Amino acid sequence: MIDSHCHLDREPLISNLSQVLTRAKDVGLEKLLTICTTSSGYNDILDIVSKDPMIYGTFGIHPHETKNYLIKKDEIIKKVKMDRKIIGVGETGLDFYYNNSDKDTQLRSFQNHIEAATDLNIPLIIHSRNAENETYDILKKNYQKNLKILMHCFTGSTDFALNLVPLNAYFSASGIITFKKSTELQETFKKIPEDKLLIETDSPFLSPEPNRGKKNEPSFIKFTAQKLANLRNMEVDKLILLTTNNFNTLFSK
Repeated sequence: MIDSHCHLDREPLISNLSQVLTRAKDVGLEKLLTICTTSSGYNDILDIVSKDPMIYGTFGIHPHETKNYLIKKDEIIKKVKMDRKIIGVGETGLDFYYNNSDKDTQLRSFQNHIEAATDLNIPLIIHSRNAENETYDILKKNYQKNLKILMHCFTGSTDFALNLVPLNAYFSASGIITFKKSTELQETFKKIPEDKLLIETDSPFLSPEPNRGKKNEPSFIKFTAQKLANLRNMEVDKLILLTTNNFNTLFSK
């Protein structure tokens, strides 16, 4: 089992990393992908990936951070090449939920991340919120066969998902699919092709039921895996094998 998106550099995970990893291994996790969101936090990511063979990382600037720092493609590439365990570009993307005042900056940052991921031939981890049309348009415009897309914590519409599938997009289910009111999202995850499915915690955020309201951690991924298996009418062991194989396929060069 693989947690395709977590933030081990955030509290309370970073201060209790040894115990967090022990609990992760106890539920059968074999890999964790810890995600970079700021340039200043990248040193923490590099330190964390050195702590245990199961931990891998990424480099990227979250769309909320682009107003503070617009990174260039060449710098993204340089940062990724600093460590062989940095295997993805992101978290990048578009988020217009609160306002559109930095829309142009987000789009420029996203473009730079797309080009870096394409040049590096590694997956692009995308955050998209209230920006389905803009996200699709920029990915469509930049489509190349070696552009590998991971829609992290996917909460978009079914149409959005199915439009992205031909662009070589994968979709990661978070604890949100366990929430009682997430019926539309649950229906969407029934329709995504099975070879495009991944699971994640986004910990320490978005704890799944029955731990909603608590700080999330990678070991809680078992609840998301069970829910996704139920939605897909699959045995949970099969779902775990499927999503593990999909992760390894996506992140293989």
